[in-house]
Amino acid sequence: MFAKTLMFTALLLPAGSMAAFCQQTQSAEDQIKYHAQMAQQYLHQQRPDLAIPELQKVTALDPANVDAHANLGVLFFFRANYTEAAPELRAAVKLQPDLWKIQALLGMAGEHTADPTAARNDLEVSFPHLTDHKLQVQVGLELVGIYTAASELEDAAEVIAQLRKSNPDNSEVLYAAYRTYADLSGESMLSLSLVAPDSAQMHQLMAHEELKEGNTNGAIAEFRKAIAINAQLPGVHFELAELLNTSEDAKVKSEAEQEYRAALVANPLDERTECRLAQIDAAKGDTNQAYREYSKAVELAPADADAKLGLAKILIDMNQQDKAQALLEQTVQLEPTNAVAHYRLGTLYRQLGRMDDAKREVVLYKKYKDMKEKLRAVYKDLQVQPSEIRADQPDEK
Repeated sequence: MFAKTLMFTALLLPAGSMAAFCQQTQSAEDQIKYHAQMAQQYLHQQRPDLAIPELQKVTALDPANVDAHANLGVLFFFRANYTEAAPELRAAVKLQPDLWKIQALLGMAGEHTADPTAARNDLEVSFPHLTDHKLQVQVGLELVGIYTAASELEDAAEVIAQLRKSNPDNSEVLYAAYRTYADLSGESMLSLSLVAPDSAQMHQLMAHEELKEGNTNGAIAEFRKAIAINAQLPGVHFELAELLNTSEDAKVKSEAEQEYRAALVANPLDERTECRLAQIDAAKGDTNQAYREYSKAVELAPADADAKLGLAKILIDMNQQDKAQALLEQTVQLEPTNAVAHYRLGTLYRQLGRMDDAKREVVLYKKYKDMKEKLRAVYKDLQVQPSEIRADQPDEK
């Protein structure tokens, strides 16, 4: 429900914008002005109970008065009197259709007055026009709830995407995103299991489900089943390689390299695979090959911070500090929280005698390193720990 802490006065319309009146007596005009002024006075005194009767007198004298209807609706809404609020808000919107905040309140009031169809319409129409973040979040979350209850998860996901773009740090939005995407994932998994239970995609999906349970060998088995059905399945070789590459077993590591190379054959434009192969070749001491692979990755994805960092490391090994420095400076711009990049850049600055810059980078390195360690501890508590992958341990069937 809409947060009561939101100041309702931000939604009230100024008395100074009263509509002009035609063919009315001067006495009626004076009465309208008087009651409107009294209503504003009571509102300033934080006495909505006294302001309401004054506004009702205004609407009785002038049924086409937008401000009076709108302000009455707002006052009734924040007193949780939705039955009284709805017709006043509706009257204001009918008289002036671009009152988006008022229509948003009308939609939320409608959810309490047994008019779900009208409520949904009012929320949908007003949502794209809202600029007040608190109101936008509330209306958006109301819509997400409506769509989820109706099993319209794609529509819910669209609203979530808009909310995350304008409110990236809002905890309510982030939680709603988690729930929505989880529901959408579950629905998609069920649909796939019904439509294509023996497909490569189903086995790829099951591999991810096994990983959630920490069953790495079961996941490997599912990835391999997917590859057996369709060796060109997008991403499957890379995903299997990533899993195999976590093992400490040398034989499994070798299998990981084979899968990375298969991934590159399937998609020659995949910079992630180029980076992984560069790491492998660098570990083998093949600096020239690693340089070529990292360079290709940077060419394919100039905004990939990992690719730039990897190439910078190789350039340092090749005694090309100037080129490495430029890449590291680009890396920290692309990914300011990259602790390794700050450490490497600080080391280069120290070698160049730029001590102040070096100290700044070391401070940033320690800051983001500590932050990463805390996040790792949190995720370790949340996640099921995977079993170790070994070459002598058969895949689960």
